[in-house]
Amino acid sequence: MLILPSRRQFLTGLGATATTLGLSTATYGIGIEPLHRLVVTRYAPALPGWTDGPALRIAVLADFHVCEPFMSLDRVAEIVAATNALKPDIVLLLGDYPASRRIAWRPVPLLDFARVVEGLRAPLGIHAVLGNHDYWDDEAVQIAGHGTPESRRALEARGIPVLENDVTRFVKDGRPFWLAGLGDQQAFMSEETDGGVDDLPGTLAKVTDDAPVLLMAHEPDIFPKVPSRVALTLSGHTHGGQIRLLGHSPAIRRVDGLDLSYGHVVAGGRHIIVSGGFGMSRLPVRIGVPPEIVLIELGRPPLTAAAI
Repeated sequence: MLILPSRRQFLTGLGATATTLGLSTATYGIGIEPLHRLVVTRYAPALPGWTDGPALRIAVLADFHVCEPFMSLDRVAEIVAATNALKPDIVLLLGDYPASRRIAWRPVPLLDFARVVEGLRAPLGIHAVLGNHDYWDDEAVQIAGHGTPESRRALEARGIPVLENDVTRFVKDGRPFWLAGLGDQQAFMSEETDGGVDDLPGTLAKVTDDAPVLLMAHEPDIFPKVPSRVALTLSGHTHGGQIRLLGHSPAIRRVDGLDLSYGHVVAGGRHIIVSGGFGMSRLPVRIGVPPEIVLIELGRPPLTAAAI
């Protein structure tokens, strides 16, 4: 004989199930996805502005937010080893190296972080830009309202160049291209000003020939202003919203009507790839957007996605 539960028993069971699911989700979002998962997200975009560019394998590493316990030096070393195993031609670091005080249980010295990422290997080198937290979490720079953030000093001390409104020209397989790095757009945020140190026109004015351009810009917000002269814009900053469900990141606002929260976006024939990065800010949780190394293949056949 089938015995159905009473209404009270049903509601009690439903509440217990919901509590269990909630606790399980919280455990996953705090203790598993951000700390133990690492994926390689691959893109092979057909870029109108790259027809004369070389075959190029680009590894993009964004938003480390190094700290204990959420981004230890051992975790950074794991990311470095995984990146080197992909054999990129060039590695690009997209800013936000320190963690905010809201997240860090214990800070990790940026000089130690730079010593670990110095282990990255690529024939065309490792190149970086700064992000908002490189300014926000540098108290001396914030108080002065100017200056060189500790992140930049640490990276450059280990031989990793930081591009701030500057460009570098490369030649691979006889074909040239430019790498441009934009200054951070939110370096000194306040109620009175947006506080950016970015200069997009001035940066692109340093490009002196018709070779294709890759643009590193920590925040993707600049994308609507990027001219078609730039073949591809590469950004981080959003962490993919940290909680991403069914292809949506509810915490990230649109920019000029564009969803720039995550992934490959094409608008008006222009292309941007926004990395979900590795770390966290504000809340120590990631759900549906695991820490990722972005691997971009230009001038090569498309590759299938893979995880490590």
